[in-house]
Amino acid sequence: MAGRTLKIRLEDDGYCFVCGKRNPIGLGLDFSFDGETIKTEFVPRKEHQGYMDIVHGGIISTLLDEAMVKLAIAMKMPAVTAHIEVRLRRPARVGERIKVSAEVLKKTGRVIQAYAKAVTDRAVIADARGKLVRVPMSDT
Repeated sequence: MAGRTLKIRLEDDGYCFVCGKRNPIGLGLDFSFDGETIKTEFVPRKEHQGYMDIVHGGIISTLLDEAMVKLAIAMKMPAVTAHIEVRLRRPARVGERIKVSAEVLKKTGRVIQAYAKAVTDRAVIADARGKLVRVPMSDT
């Protein structure tokens, strides 16, 4: 399989776990795009915890991943994550507002290198670097 390109078409049916408005168990987040960066906010609930009152690291990682991909889509470069490296710096608490933002670092052919961070009023709680691969969106 090495060297072969997987051919997929991206379609949005409203069930994305992070941003889908039709997903009854999703986060339902809205993103704002200013032409260069994308942002969202999230207040985690008890069901998003790992240890008691500490937000699960997988949820934080998911937010960072989604921000980078949503940014690519907003920039008319639909993509999927090929590689992500997340650094969890500090615990986030249940009920604490998390602000997530992402920016593109570099574009080379089909590869987009991006950076995302998650912050609270206290500090940067996590950041990530990702390599995204551009793919076509479905016309439907």
